[in-house]
Amino acid sequence: MGDKDLKALLLHQLRDTFYAENAIIKALPKMAEAASSEELKGALAVHLEETKNHVERLRQVLDLLGQKAEGEQCPAMDGIIEEGQEIMSSFAGGEALDAGLIASAQAVEHYEITRYGTMLAWARQMGLSEIEDLLRETLIEEENTDELLSELAEDAVNPQAA
Repeated sequence: MGDKDLKALLLHQLRDTFYAENAIIKALPKMAEAASSEELKGALAVHLEETKNHVERLRQVLDLLGQKAEGEQCPAMDGIIEEGQEIMSSFAGGEALDAGLIASAQAVEHYEITRYGTMLAWARQMGLSEIEDLLRETLIEEENTDELLSELAEDAVNPQAA
């Protein structure tokens, strides 16, 4: 039963998240390019750099578990990114594009917050404190990015779109 225990589930989720983070790295530059708000462009650029760090932390976690850093396709993230591309296409040049980009970026953030929170709880349960620390660091960054995007939407982008 060892291949169906909590550690195996954590490993599965880590690979899923590794794939998702790498997919996000490919999507963020397109989103930043499509944005008209300089603040949104900047926020997406900052998140791109953070996401690269998230991938490196996941590499560290997988290494600590004695595993290769490889992804496992994440249909959920593929769908979220595809939805964001649809927003960029459908609202290109429109007043609501930036609001749609923020909504798409927050869908990504909420998925990541869920994943990192869950993996953090599992690592804590298994007493994997070094892994727990790495996952917590990323979770905090994901939550901060989500909060920044909310503030940007509420203070500037949504009023402008309305």
